[in-house]
Amino acid sequence: MQKILLTVDRLSTWLGKAGSWTAIALTILISVEVFSRYALNKPHSWVLDAQIMLYGVLFMTAGAYTLSKNGHVRGDVLYGFFRPRTQATIDLTLYILFFLPGIIALTWAGWSFARESMAINEQTFNADSLPLYPFKFIIPISGAMLLLQGLVEIVRCVICLQTGQWPPREGDVEEVDVEKLKEMVHVKDEDIAALDQLVPMKGKPV
Repeated sequence: MQKILLTVDRLSTWLGKAGSWTAIALTILISVEVFSRYALNKPHSWVLDAQIMLYGVLFMTAGAYTLSKNGHVRGDVLYGFFRPRTQATIDLTLYILFFLPGIIALTWAGWSFARESMAINEQTFNADSLPLYPFKFIIPISGAMLLLQGLVEIVRCVICLQTGQWPPREGDVEEVDVEKLKEMVHVKDEDIAALDQLVPMKGKPV
């Protein structure tokens, strides 16, 4: 079972990292457009639509990735003090009452929108129009992946209720923990204080 859970985690991670490349595409697109608009006086009407679609891809594909890393926002001020079984009970209740209905509706509606968009060859409204239906297919794809990851999280809740411990997850990029960083480089607070004393005070001669 753990292998299945981690396999879905890896799939969500792959989708999220693949979608993250749109951040680079956005940076390049906006930079080129700014140069073209202000330096060459040649703006392009389709760029705004492309920016919105790329940002939409980045946002949608990040959902399952963030859930797989347990990174969505929650009230950790209270939640963090609860025992694992209590946390699992809360999570399981919220997944069943709110997550599943919402994500199923998103996936179902997204698939209908995408099919209708492709059937009419939907385009954007600017003079230099772009096809819109490829972007709309991102909605059901991301929704289905988020639903699959949500089912995995429900299984994790059930396992935690049975064992009293959360199943392990794969590691990924995390925020810098200063204390762990000190341990890694073998630096103590006393060493930092001694180093600060060697730095001359502002306004005083060396």
